[in-house]
Amino acid sequence: MSSLRPILIHPDPRLKKVCEPVSRITPEIEALAADMLATMYDAPGVGLAAPQVGVLSRVFVMDATRDPEAERRPMVLVNPEIAWVSEDLNTYEEGCLSIPEHYAEVTRPRQVRLRWLGLDGRTHEEEFDGLWATCAQHELDHLNGILFIDHLSAIKRQMITRKMVKLKREQARA
Repeated sequence: MSSLRPILIHPDPRLKKVCEPVSRITPEIEALAADMLATMYDAPGVGLAAPQVGVLSRVFVMDATRDPEAERRPMVLVNPEIAWVSEDLNTYEEGCLSIPEHYAEVTRPRQVRLRWLGLDGRTHEEEFDGLWATCAQHELDHLNGILFIDHLSAIKRQMITRKMVKLKREQARA
């Protein structure tokens, strides 16, 4: 049975840490993945990285299926790494569950090939494009302590960070 986990809100020092590789697939990692998928779908989001729920391990989940009529495609990527990126770029308005209600255009490679360990203990490799590629790169950034606002100008980043500090103060008072 999976349960929802609280999502850390920026600024939180755990969101800026580089995560540790997972040595092997354990029942704890399987439970973390199930909880993260439940939390991501509930939020709702298209991706969620372990540091966003306070776990500093190299794990993220994603499902960039946007069509509500389409079948869900939940993915769990353990120790993901980029095997290849396209020269073609794509600009997408990104948001983040750790930075609620703030969006900004970020330019990244249009296609990316990732290699990762699956919950089945085997190595997987797949090429992603469009929203899937953007999501995969965004979540991989999280595992390296990078937020989407780190791709913005210093002024925009500081403005969003100040708003998040204010939001957290208001939530603490509530």
